[in-house]
Amino acid sequence: MSQDRPHTLTDAPLGRESAYPERYDASLLFPIERAANRAPLGIDSTSLPFVGGDEWWAFELSWLDLRGKPVVAVARFRLPADSPQLIESKSWKLYLNSFNQTTFADREAVVEFLQRDLSAAAGAPVTVELYGADDAELAPQPMPGDCLDDIEVDIDRYTPSPDLLACDESDIVEETLHSHLLKSNCPVTGQPDWGSVVIAYRGPRLDRAALLRYVISYRQHQDFHEHCVEHIFVDLMARCRPQDLLVMARYVRRGGLDINPWRATPGWTPTLPARLLRQ
Repeated sequence: MSQDRPHTLTDAPLGRESAYPERYDASLLFPIERAANRAPLGIDSTSLPFVGGDEWWAFELSWLDLRGKPVVAVARFRLPADSPQLIESKSWKLYLNSFNQTTFADREAVVEFLQRDLSAAAGAPVTVELYGADDAELAPQPMPGDCLDDIEVDIDRYTPSPDLLACDESDIVEETLHSHLLKSNCPVTGQPDWGSVVIAYRGPRLDRAALLRYVISYRQHQDFHEHCVEHIFVDLMARCRPQDLLVMARYVRRGGLDINPWRATPGWTPTLPARLLRQ
């Protein structure tokens, strides 16, 4: 990949009319530096306050075998949170579509190409797993923990408002909560990004109604999925100071791709569900 390639959204394919490729083309991948979006949150990219990753699932992956017969697969990609770049989603879709009329000897060759190209774009190793369309691991699973969504609350803020967060510092607990009411918007096209979020922690008990209001406050916020999760993580750490914290979001897919970032205090490696029912 060219070292002088831009890493801003100015020249990204997102929001532009694009011709879908007919042959394999790794140059379609468009990396974006993470540091610029982290700086406003006070996150130093050289010393991250969390561990984590971005898990992508691709449901529109196909190529040709040596006899010209199409092969279809579902792909799982894992991108480390400490990679210097994320990969813009539309460019990722275009890149995957470049496999459609390309011949590969076997599945292992496809994995090799995917890992090489995505790792080069991200600037860090990306792992790739392929599944069959009927693989049992793709069965929908429920979110862990207690759901917040039936709490009766009045809502009047639809941009991130960390001052809504509240906790009881005299009551130390360990619990897992989730909500399906997370929504943000694409920072370029303004299209809605629908998601579910899990918050698992050990520390001062979170006020559940306040937490739900805070989650809903992202409803008109424009940002990438990854940065929304980092925003939530930073706000919870600053306002409630848990000893351990995990924030994980599962976003509904668009164009055959869904993005599922997670960020946690060091030492926490969560077990991620393959997908939710609405994914």
